[in-house]
Amino acid sequence: MTTTVNVHEAKTTLSKLLERVAAGERVVIARAGKPVADLVPHQRVDVVFGTAAGLLDYDPGTFDDPDEQVAEAFEGH
Repeated sequence: MTTTVNVHEAKTTLSKLLERVAAGERVVIARAGKPVADLVPHQRVDVVFGTAAGLLDYDPGTFDDPDEQVAEAFEGH
């Protein structure tokens, strides 16, 4: 379920709105009737680095030399 509240109501009832969001409800905060923000439950995102290790064919020497097109684009600037 989605509820829309104005900014003033959101400021005065933030704790109650957060309880509703924690229970799964979505709250839209509007200014002059136009939505400006959504209150939604926080979603934790776990980032795991190195998960593609060994899956990519990468030659470290590929990027040693400057790229001529990029160098030309910056000449005179």
